[in-house]
Amino acid sequence: EVQLVESGGGSVQAGGSLRLSCAASGFTFDDYAIGWFRQVPGKEREVVSCIPPRPGTTYYVDSVKGRFTISTNDARNTLFLQMNMLKPEDTAVYHCALDYMCGALILGAYSGQGTQVTVSS
Repeated sequence: EVQLVESGGGSVQAGGSLRLSCAASGFTFDDYAIGWFRQVPGKEREVVSCIPPRPGTTYYVDSVKGRFTISTNDARNTLFLQMNMLKPEDTAVYHCALDYMCGALILGAYSGQGTQVTVSS
């Protein structure tokens, strides 16, 4: 059974940093695309970053390039999202998700409950 449990959200001021974690189990990282999407009430979901199945190029949405970094631990059972230089527009619920390709993450077929990130100006 696939399980994805996020942690690390919180409230910070603009310019601050947060590190999100996603404890994952029930699947092999290399076989799937895994990443983060975010959702704001009333707006469409947005894939923030994604590691595709090997081989592939890590994806970042333009608005976070240079500020966010996605990574995994050596055991490849935890996914991270280091978020620096946070902006108020980054405020959202962030979900860890996996699927066969990065573009499908937004469907949320396999995703965690999410963690709230709030950035104040």
